[in-house]
Amino acid sequence: MIPERLSGFLDADRTPHQISQRFIEAGFCLYLVGGSVRDLLLGRDHSDLDFATDARPDEILEVVAGWADSTFTVGEAFGTVGVVKRGVTHEITTFRREVYRDQSRKPRVEFSDDLETDLSRRDFTVNAIALKLLPHPEIIDPYGGLADLHQGILRTPLGPEISFSDDPLRMLRLFRFMATLGFEASETALRAVTRMHGRMEIVSAERIRDELSRLLVALKPGAALGAMVASGLAGEFLPEVAALAAARDPLQRHKDVLAHTLAVVDKCRPKLELRLAALLHDVGKPETREFGDGGVTFHHHEVVGARMARDRLQELRFKKSEIENVSRLIFLHLRPHTFKMGWTDAAVRRYVRDAGPLLEDLNELVRCDITTRNAARARAIQNRIDELEERIAELRKQEELDALRPPIDGNDVMRFLGIPPGPTVGAVLRMLTEYRIEHGPYSKEEAYRLVQEWSVGSRPTQD
Repeated sequence: MIPERLSGFLDADRTPHQISQRFIEAGFCLYLVGGSVRDLLLGRDHSDLDFATDARPDEILEVVAGWADSTFTVGEAFGTVGVVKRGVTHEITTFRREVYRDQSRKPRVEFSDDLETDLSRRDFTVNAIALKLLPHPEIIDPYGGLADLHQGILRTPLGPEISFSDDPLRMLRLFRFMATLGFEASETALRAVTRMHGRMEIVSAERIRDELSRLLVALKPGAALGAMVASGLAGEFLPEVAALAAARDPLQRHKDVLAHTLAVVDKCRPKLELRLAALLHDVGKPETREFGDGGVTFHHHEVVGARMARDRLQELRFKKSEIENVSRLIFLHLRPHTFKMGWTDAAVRRYVRDAGPLLEDLNELVRCDITTRNAARARAIQNRIDELEERIAELRKQEELDALRPPIDGNDVMRFLGIPPGPTVGAVLRMLTEYRIEHGPYSKEEAYRLVQEWSVGSRPTQD
């Protein structure tokens, strides 16, 4: 029985019907498969579609020729052909089995001639459901995916040892789907991850990065991240996060640092850089933990954490800009707590300058970092951030706060002092910028006076 929500999807003027008609006329089978079917059954948006067929890649290209707006064969070695129609990309893949062997980082692909074999090699039963469109709509569900979809369970079509051995990345994907779909992992799948997580070492950093990124931008990824740590999988590529469970935070006595971290992640907007900063903002605590008369302290954990985050994100092949932004957010996330006596104009300017385009994300991270059950303390910290944002708004009305530059530039300095480009010019500009931060806007005349005084004061004495 085909759910009513699929009726409009099957109309003759829609892409699925048109493409199915072409394959049938050419003598091939074609099925809608994977996440496309799952999301249609769940009522979730899914514009790009995935198809499976008994046609080989070169035959797929022949079938869609003249109908597709364009095609690409980047994945042809794996049996996949990309088809673009009306600006939307769809993938058509030959029935296959995909297996990792020994320590290979790349799967060895074998083509198959039947749908059931193809479905058996998919990651989870909810993604192993196929929809045949023509001549009559029919759902093919050999592994009980419909029941698991109804119950919200993630289970592998074959034994999890087989599935996770074939492609170890599926272990990470298990937790990604827990986060994005809100499903629970089966006990057998979780036990298999606990036994097999070491096999992740053969998976490329790029594939891990992409899967982790999808997990982090789910609506509420905290529970899935916690389960991933508990299984031992996180230790394979995020050992710094796994280590947080052992670091007690004296300011969050009711929970360990890991639980606090996961709460912060859930509170932040689902923006990748912000979520990464939330996940890694306290990774410096285990390394900086000290015990004294006043209890446990983590002095300068933001400095150590920023360095650790940079190293880890480089290992995972994140973009340079993402690495810089995340490490910057971590480095600055304690800054507002150092201004308990109020915000001077100079302090506000310096904070805005240091945060740069990350200011909104930084303020959000600082707010989300408040997870204490002490209502009075939480309110005091929130009030401090409110005061900071009010001071920023006030100063923006009075001056150009987002471009804290002196009124003269390097060329002006070189002409005035009669010097060539070099370190001296940079030193002068830093001095002028610091004066701008401490005292606010000033005139060019004042700038030249400062340069003159600096020049006289820095001139070497004669014996």
